[in-house]
Amino acid sequence: MELLELRNLKKYYATQKAVDDISFSIAQGSIFGLLGPNGAGKTTLLRMITGIFYPDSGDIIFNNKKFDPLNDTLFIGYMPEERGLYKKMKIGEQALYLARLKGLSKHDAMEKIKYWFMKLGMESWWNKKVEDLSKGMSQKLQFVTTVLHEPKLVILDEPFSGLDPVNANLIKDEIFELAKKGSTIIFSTHRMEQVEEICDHIVLVNQGKKILDGTVPDIKQQFKENLFRITLANAPAIINNPSFELVKQVDNKLTVKINEGSSSNEVLQYFINENASIEAFNEILPSLNEVFIRLVEGTKATRQFQQVTV
Repeated sequence: MELLELRNLKKYYATQKAVDDISFSIAQGSIFGLLGPNGAGKTTLLRMITGIFYPDSGDIIFNNKKFDPLNDTLFIGYMPEERGLYKKMKIGEQALYLARLKGLSKHDAMEKIKYWFMKLGMESWWNKKVEDLSKGMSQKLQFVTTVLHEPKLVILDEPFSGLDPVNANLIKDEIFELAKKGSTIIFSTHRMEQVEEICDHIVLVNQGKKILDGTVPDIKQQFKENLFRITLANAPAIINNPSFELVKQVDNKLTVKINEGSSSNEVLQYFINENASIEAFNEILPSLNEVFIRLVEGTKATRQFQQVTV
């Protein structure tokens, strides 16, 4: 079941098409990656989803009905990339204030704040001011204020910024736990290795348009290049077979590209016939970072070509 669906969203600023007819849906309980280079339209999309901006055209469907920014934002937690905290306020007071804005009673807010502060090792922070926190500490506070009202939709824009590896793992575990409990997560970042580790499904936008939409495994399969890595105990002196091309060899570690119409079994059979002892045989799938660069650079080249030929 989809928690959120965007239908043909458009948002233009003068001559700039920040969001140009974008549609996608996000399943309830999923961790969804919203990706794109700087200026791609991600922030504008997030601001429309949170009711900060209104689309010029198109519809947002939230929880099976048309999105109502005045009421539905109570069910959304948004952690922006830029700090959204009041520097002079004490941390405990600020967390309580933001929780009350999300509709919690003072009693419920205090209970949830105590729970999260204890869980993330923040018990001693209550009377500190935000301006006295490190970047990583303020990031943990922002995460808590984003999720303590138990929103149906959690939007995290670069949530690991400023966090050391220990605290990054702590927040990552909490993201998985939130999804397990039924929250839907939109995760926006430039760190593709984090996307591969965390996200179920991704959308890539560039120059205001959606250029990729799918699950992480499906996308990696879609962009694979029939490359395989073979480790041999004893590599043949001469390697020559019409089924594949030898792309790279470092000692007994080979990278081969299987030719169209051939199969991995033919490659394995060749080395068996050559009396080579095979220690490992693995398909090389592209990383999301490689897919990202390929698509974004391809879109850029296409746009430049169109401008030259007009």
